[in-house]
Amino acid sequence: MAANNGLVLVTGGGGFIGGHLVDFYRKRGLPVRSVDIKPLDEWFQVFDDVDNVVADLTFPDSCRKACRGVSEVYNLAADMGGIGFIGAHKAECMLSVLISTHMLVEARDAGVERFFYSSSACVYAEDKQKDPWAAPLKEQDAYPAMAEDGYGWEKLFTERMCRHFTEDYGLLTRVARFHNVYGPNGHWEGGREKAPAAIIRKVLETTTRGTGEIEIWGDGTQTRSFMHIDDCLQGVDRIMHADIGEPVNLGSDELVTINDLVSIVEDIAGVKLERRYKLDAPKGVNGRNSDNTLIRSYLDWVPSITLRDGMKPTYRWIEEEFRARYGGRRA
Repeated sequence: MAANNGLVLVTGGGGFIGGHLVDFYRKRGLPVRSVDIKPLDEWFQVFDDVDNVVADLTFPDSCRKACRGVSEVYNLAADMGGIGFIGAHKAECMLSVLISTHMLVEARDAGVERFFYSSSACVYAEDKQKDPWAAPLKEQDAYPAMAEDGYGWEKLFTERMCRHFTEDYGLLTRVARFHNVYGPNGHWEGGREKAPAAIIRKVLETTTRGTGEIEIWGDGTQTRSFMHIDDCLQGVDRIMHADIGEPVNLGSDELVTINDLVSIVEDIAGVKLERRYKLDAPKGVNGRNSDNTLIRSYLDWVPSITLRDGMKPTYRWIEEEFRARYGGRRA
């Protein structure tokens, strides 16, 4: 929990993970300030008992105002999306370093007690992820550095900034490397959605159109692990308030292929679809899984919600959103 019941700042609070984190702390009785660049009516979750601020955190003055009176900062703000988005917008993703830099400086100057940074499994060296069944990624596998181009390099650079702000200025920083977070109240269309939401949408589109066919990016054998948002929130809170002075994986270690993910969604939807593989589409690395040895040693805890259990409520939420938006019309 936040020190002294002080004010909690969540940047990117209008986004998927940020919105859930705002709710997580407000339900614990903490005062929360939520900041996002999007207009308020585009936020995924808005709460009346929260200080909701629309601001562009690429500017120092916005970061300075956001940090006033704050005890803890959770810096989730970034320009990012699914593999298609980050592959096509490398420069835009790297410009998120402006947010991270100014937030660290202003948090230091404001006397913030703790600073959390949401990094990503995209920091890991690509040569460790060539085989779908490669060994799970340990934290030390980020070096020698060969991060995912654009987005991954920005994340890795900001990890180093957090380390040096702790060493040089005494700002207590915590860094978690997220592995594919999914759940309700997030992107499910438009290009910024991640694989679980995209597959659910495609199944809904297919059943609406009656084509019986689903398009899968890549050959479906690429592997990933997917962490439900509830596990993510627990992990963020535990990592922030533990003595962990190094980046740590925050992800499920339940490895599945994309074909497996499609099968889970088919089972939930009660359908069986013909699969058409788009081999020239962006698919990311061939294999990525989280090694949870380090987080278990620190916290005696790891994410535990199974993919099948987490996908059921996620499917129901996206189905409601899909029907509300499209009804019986073609998406």
